[in-house]
Amino acid sequence: MCAHDHGELPDDPSVCIPGRSGLTTASAATGPTAVGVGPAARPWPEDARLDPDLLEHGDRRNVVDRYRYWSVEAIVAELDTRRRPLHIAIQNWEHDFNIGSVVRTANAFNVAGVHILGRRRWNRRGAMVTDRYLHIHHHPDVPDFLTWLEAHGITPVGVDNLPGSVALESATLPRDCCLVFGSEGAGLTDEVVAGCSQLVAITQYGSTRSMNAGAAAAIAMWAWGRQHPVHP
Repeated sequence: MCAHDHGELPDDPSVCIPGRSGLTTASAATGPTAVGVGPAARPWPEDARLDPDLLEHGDRRNVVDRYRYWSVEAIVAELDTRRRPLHIAIQNWEHDFNIGSVVRTANAFNVAGVHILGRRRWNRRGAMVTDRYLHIHHHPDVPDFLTWLEAHGITPVGVDNLPGSVALESATLPRDCCLVFGSEGAGLTDEVVAGCSQLVAITQYGSTRSMNAGAAAAIAMWAWGRQHPVHP
């Protein structure tokens, strides 16, 4: 992926194959930054999932080939049919710039929901527009967040290298769980830790006390996926 055009574009033109969508392009994009697909050749197929504006002008978004020319609403509806039973939560007490990175990874794992605790505003640039395809929940405080999880039968699991944390690689993660991440530097607050059913930490071998929150979230989501694989 790349950051061209505010996150709308993937960095590898080879992954954008118009034929996979059942459509052909009227004119191919050219040049070193040509990505995605150009305008679709007429006549356009009768498919309610397709966005007329994208068909007319081309689709340069950061989406996989199967969703070329689809509207955002159609993509979300299809993703909803196969969401993973995993939620992600991030404390946003310090307007953390890593939130965008966490959200982008959450999209890659097609999680059921992303929860922002604290400030409603967060830097979306790092998400590269992927938040449009996720269900984002905002919680003004920790009690509101924990009440929501309990009502939906979701177990909160804190991810932080705190005393009492179990090594992620040896921990058993619930299927219906919410991985909770703290702000960069400050980590999880005591209030969140008290509300979590367990704490897990990523084993480190170097000199740094902690790793980037975005990187930690990606590792934790991958670890959860290993324990709860998708079966055909």
